[in-house]
Amino acid sequence: MARISGIDIPKNKRGVIALTYIFGIGKTRAKEILANAGVDENIKVQDWTDDQIGAIREQAGTFTIEGELRSEIQTNIKRLMDIGCFRGIRHRAGLPLRGQRTKNNSRTRKGKRKTVANKKK
Repeated sequence: MARISGIDIPKNKRGVIALTYIFGIGKTRAKEILANAGVDENIKVQDWTDDQIGAIREQAGTFTIEGELRSEIQTNIKRLMDIGCFRGIRHRAGLPLRGQRTKNNSRTRKGKRKTVANKKK
């Protein structure tokens, strides 16, 4: 099993798909990494040699991925909340940021429904 930037890559998958298990690497970037490393993208991970794994590790290291990327994203969100811009306020309140309506949907951001009791007469 190959290990790149602290992630165990599944050995029974093709190289392009396996690299997408790393946070910050999608299909396009995975293809780019494999092309720069000189590895065929259709070869399964179990068939990679140690030299190929080393080349892939080196190419993947040129991008911001995994823990470094996660902390960068968190820093950006914290900055938005600190300056008090609209997106920061929406982050703080746990509401959708990009103009979606909240009357009917947005359950992912708002969480499970909370029932509000009627006013007693």
